[in-house]
Amino acid sequence: MKSLLPFLLSAWRAGLRSRSIQAVLVLGVLLVGVAFLSGMFSPRQPKTVALDVGLSGIRFSLILFALFWVQELIGQEIQRRTVLFALTYPVARGHYIAGRYVGVLGLLALAATLLGMLLWVVVLNTGGSYEQGFAVAPGLPYWLTILGLWADAAVVAAFATWIASLSTVGVLPLALGLAFAAAGKSLGAVIEYLMSGADNDARVMQLAPIVDAIQYLLPDLSRLDWRARPMYGMAPDSAAMTGGGLMAASYAGLMLALAIWAFSRREFQ
Repeated sequence: MKSLLPFLLSAWRAGLRSRSIQAVLVLGVLLVGVAFLSGMFSPRQPKTVALDVGLSGIRFSLILFALFWVQELIGQEIQRRTVLFALTYPVARGHYIAGRYVGVLGLLALAATLLGMLLWVVVLNTGGSYEQGFAVAPGLPYWLTILGLWADAAVVAAFATWIASLSTVGVLPLALGLAFAAAGKSLGAVIEYLMSGADNDARVMQLAPIVDAIQYLLPDLSRLDWRARPMYGMAPDSAAMTGGGLMAASYAGLMLALAIWAFSRREFQ
């Protein structure tokens, strides 16, 4: 663990100083502001609407955070060959990738906490004295939902780390990471639509074997979206959340292992 610490701390320092990350943070705050306006203009259930829009904004912001941090802390260092200075440490190459990734996870946790606190303040102040038919759920259900969004971004960051360890094109981790995040989020809805019969559309049902194969390669990130609990005051579904968490941890671990394997065998000239 001590051998990871220098790479983790340098990731924190570089990540917090990055101007592009500051821009993403501003974007996240603006998206939370959009959530407030959405609730204010909603004739019914303003807090629920604000919470729904705000959680979508936080997810989008965390995905951007993850990709930009991986891009700057790993991808750009490889492209600029500044990674060679880090490799002068008397430790295995894999410690560099693992330390950087753990650093990104910590930065994502900080961003998720700050945006989550901001959104909850916005939700509490949305709607004025209007009393909803059912109240949004504070406390554990809400913060478990933020944890799910963090896990979602952690999986995307692990995938981007693997791409960065292989890529010779600077923007490839960012571009493929965005595509991965979008595909993983929509996979669950596509599977559910096909299982329901696809409105008896035979042409769409022909895609079922392809989707069946894809689901073994691509994680269903919609399983980490637990917003129904705080939005509608429902008790957390422990089994579903545990299954989603295990899926995220397993896939992120696999991607990180592939990234370490690829980086350890990469030749720098």
